[in-house]
Amino acid sequence: MKGKAVLAFSGGLDTSVVVKYLQEKYNLDVVTVTVDVGQGDDQKKIAAKAKKLGVVKHYNLDARSEFVNDFIFPSIKANALYQKKYCLATALTRPLIAQKVVDIAKKESAKALAHGCTGKGNDQVRFDVTMRSGTTLPIIAPIRDLNLTRDVELKFAKKHGIQIDNTAKRFSIDQNLWGRAIEGGVMEDAYKEPPEDAFIWVKTKNLPDKPQYLEIEFKGGLPVAVDGKHLKPIELIQYINKKAGSCGVGIVDHIEDRVVGIKSREVYETPAATCLIEAHTDLEKMVLTKHELKFKSIVDSEWAWLAYSGLWQDPLKSDLDMFINATQMRVSGTVKLKMFKGSLRVVGRKSDYSLYSHDLATYGSGSTFDQTLAKGFVELWGFQSTEANKLLKKR
Repeated sequence: MKGKAVLAFSGGLDTSVVVKYLQEKYNLDVVTVTVDVGQGDDQKKIAAKAKKLGVVKHYNLDARSEFVNDFIFPSIKANALYQKKYCLATALTRPLIAQKVVDIAKKESAKALAHGCTGKGNDQVRFDVTMRSGTTLPIIAPIRDLNLTRDVELKFAKKHGIQIDNTAKRFSIDQNLWGRAIEGGVMEDAYKEPPEDAFIWVKTKNLPDKPQYLEIEFKGGLPVAVDGKHLKPIELIQYINKKAGSCGVGIVDHIEDRVVGIKSREVYETPAATCLIEAHTDLEKMVLTKHELKFKSIVDSEWAWLAYSGLWQDPLKSDLDMFINATQMRVSGTVKLKMFKGSLRVVGRKSDYSLYSHDLATYGSGSTFDQTLAKGFVELWGFQSTEANKLLKKR
């Protein structure tokens, strides 16, 4: 099967091993594609590594702005937390990366697409569904297809002179602007506390002795400023990641249900995502009606599930986006967050669209709420419940 295979390439253990498998087992020339979504990696080093592995061509694509505007920002509008915990950092990048690989495959007249996903993880679904939505080319995934384990990969890498850094030997890391996922090693024991050196973004000791505050301004459901500074989207996320992380905010450790049916212990660093989603959710409570909030919570949950499970291309997500976007017209205002030694809570919020009225809510003499109207309301509100209880007692 001589021809080209286009591989989504991170330069880590899995994709480096895949290059050699594609060359040796499948007899394919390999074109590698690295999509920059804020990993913080040295793109020149990755390109050099790809060349050393013998690829015929390598592409470095800067997709950070596209990632923020088309993936992160919609997830903020949707308060997207899978199982109320995970901000979808890795999940959101996969359809973007997969589409870029498809684009390059068409440009290179490739015969196959490839990725380094395992058969246990969610990424295989996210890559495959997006790729199959855009092309009929076969998809080769050697780690999954050959049932390779991590120890086998490390031996293969050593045999072929593939250099692997020490962190990759201890943990499997996936990082982008929106979060950092840490898997494997000692963290596969669900009862063991993650070692402190696993974390880079979030401090776990020597935290500030005084509370720190974040003031986040939203317009139309999107963050536009923080601490009075109007920043570009990438800069805004980086600013919050740094400030919140320095206060110990943003570590997520939970048991997660994967798409393939198994449970896994997942550890994430997501300072900016934690703060922005918490603030956005709170602001919605101030400006949306209780009926909108109730229904939107259902929509948000389904949106997060679709993104997590690799169904970014499903028409339902587009349908949900239309509803979510319609609700965001009034989600403008400022939310104040207080951070102290790992804790985070909202301590203030304001908006020109606020449905909260001090004059109605106050218990002081200046209240404009007529309490006498409540008596009849209460009678009618509980009428069926009280009548049902009376009937039960008679029976």
